[in-house]
Amino acid sequence: MSNLDSNGSGGLDRSTDTLGDAFYPLFQFIFDTDGEFVADVEEKLQQARMPDTVELYLSRALAVGVLVGLVLWLVGMVVGYGVFALGLVSADSLSLGIPVGSEATAATLRSLAMPAAVVLSGLVFGSLGFAGGFGTLVAIPYSTASARKREINMLLTDSVSFMYALSVGGLNQLEILEAMARAEDTYGEVSREFQSIVQETEYFGTDYRNAIRQQAILTPSDELSQFLTDMLSIVNSGGDMQGFLDDKKDKHLRTAKQQQEQTLETMELFGEMYMTLSLFPLLLIIILVIMSMLGEAQSSLLYATVYGLIPLTGVGFLVLVSTVKQDEIGDGFLSPDDESDRLQGQQREGLIHMGLIESYVGEFSLFSRIKSREGTFKTKELLRRPHLFFKQHPLFTLALTVPAALALLAVAVVGGAAPTTWDGMIANPVWGTFIWFYVPVYLVAVPLTVFHEWNVHSRSAITGKLSDNLRKLSSANDTGQTLLESVKTVSDTSSGKLADEFEVMHAKVHYGMSLKEALVEFNNKYHIPRLARTVKLITKAQEASSQITEVLTTAAQASENQDDIERERISRTRMQVAIILMTYVTLLAVMAILKTQFLDVMAGLSSQASSSGGATTGGPSFGGGIDPDLLSLLFFHGVTIQAMLSGFISGYIRNADLLSGVKFVVILQTLSLAVWMVVG
Repeated sequence: MSNLDSNGSGGLDRSTDTLGDAFYPLFQFIFDTDGEFVADVEEKLQQARMPDTVELYLSRALAVGVLVGLVLWLVGMVVGYGVFALGLVSADSLSLGIPVGSEATAATLRSLAMPAAVVLSGLVFGSLGFAGGFGTLVAIPYSTASARKREINMLLTDSVSFMYALSVGGLNQLEILEAMARAEDTYGEVSREFQSIVQETEYFGTDYRNAIRQQAILTPSDELSQFLTDMLSIVNSGGDMQGFLDDKKDKHLRTAKQQQEQTLETMELFGEMYMTLSLFPLLLIIILVIMSMLGEAQSSLLYATVYGLIPLTGVGFLVLVSTVKQDEIGDGFLSPDDESDRLQGQQREGLIHMGLIESYVGEFSLFSRIKSREGTFKTKELLRRPHLFFKQHPLFTLALTVPAALALLAVAVVGGAAPTTWDGMIANPVWGTFIWFYVPVYLVAVPLTVFHEWNVHSRSAITGKLSDNLRKLSSANDTGQTLLESVKTVSDTSSGKLADEFEVMHAKVHYGMSLKEALVEFNNKYHIPRLARTVKLITKAQEASSQITEVLTTAAQASENQDDIERERISRTRMQVAIILMTYVTLLAVMAILKTQFLDVMAGLSSQASSSGGATTGGPSFGGGIDPDLLSLLFFHGVTIQAMLSGFISGYIRNADLLSGVKFVVILQTLSLAVWMVVG
């Protein structure tokens, strides 16, 4: 299978290279190889770690742009001809007011109108196609380099702390570089930058000073570039590397707080923007309702506002927030170079993979029987305690709740409890929306919320006391205890989940497991990126010595800095979430008042005027265009959609996680349902 995949990808690469070679003359004709644009693209290709040469890449982009442009040019020609052939547009309607001297001239212009429009349509579509195809490929290295820059900047603080810990442990400059290059499981793109330095020295014979200088030029991160440049000056001058890393560690800890402050200030601005954006559809709905009351019915605009503008506004704001909000980098799993079969099996273990036993299946029939028994045991455990499985994997609840929601909807439709026509929905808006939307949402969202919040709470119980326990470890280690003895001391003198895990680690080491393996196994159990960086630092340092007081102090300092950032984030985002929730409550209240105090009253006045013959006097039919049931349905759907979007936005602003917004969705939609049960 791998051969097929590699052959297939190789064939794809050869086809794209053929396209690039074919359009290389066009590249030479259009672009200056020494020009600024080509140089900029070449730099981004290097920063994005894309192996193509700039000439081949731009030639390929031109090929894609031309091919897509040709396809859309044909589509545009067909569309241009179709609007005339189907009678949607006539030649007379395209008149530009050009003065003509005779009927013959006018007839000539009319005869040329359709060909000119068809050609123009083809040119517009073709130009858009070329711009889209060429621009998309050119944007890829820019986007990839930007993503790498963002990850490097986020991980640089912890990376410098890691290098400082290594220097405290007695590693020299080259060993620090090599250790950073091997720490890809924790430090991601920062580690890959150091891999380039190590590979230059090992495989190409480059002096490591020149390799550092070259990487400082090529890296997409200005902060890492400055760090490497400063490191190079220390290396060249023979200065104190440990003191340099200590200073840089403190500097980057301060920088991380400053960046967090800037992000939170931007989020405050976005919160104020959301108030305006979310109220715009409400104002538009009020205007459209008034127009309907004046007899200028605009039902299509109402539908577009409720089912188009409101969702687009919410989704657009969510995308805007995602460009600023920083999520956690990495998956939290550690994969040491010398990891045992036990750790490898633990990482891959899941519903299908049986873990450690998978490494031995096929050697003897006994192992196959053990695997079968292991599968039976795991199945029984899952059926006996499914809540523990769903706690670890909240999204797996969807495998049960989504089919259950669909089955319940099918039963409601077959039994006639759910309206199946739009008129039926208008006649009973609350019940129809409840059956078709609220019941499935509750069935899916409530279990997902419960297990996700349980999972978050269990993991936060580990990080909540991490800084304090690291300080205790450092103090115990400073008294002369080994790291293992310090772990035992902290587990005996502390309480909480982390202390219990320390006790488990000590027991594992007592029964023959290495301390490093016990620490990695503990980390992979919870796989929290922040915890992974701390464990990586400790495990690497304890390989050299058990007396790592300064390393533990550094880990505690980094953890405390993260705690400060987290507390500030929670405090500031709480206000943003409050603004979003209060904005929604305001919108819901206005819609409810509009329904009860305005629409119902005006509809009643209109019906009274009609029954008394007031409509025959020739005056304006004020309120005659109102359909209260339809407007009630549209208002209810509007506040329901707004509730869902506001909930997801609140959760994302809070924790940079859409699943965190599910609880807000449940709360806000319950509020909207309760209000409309009264007013609808």
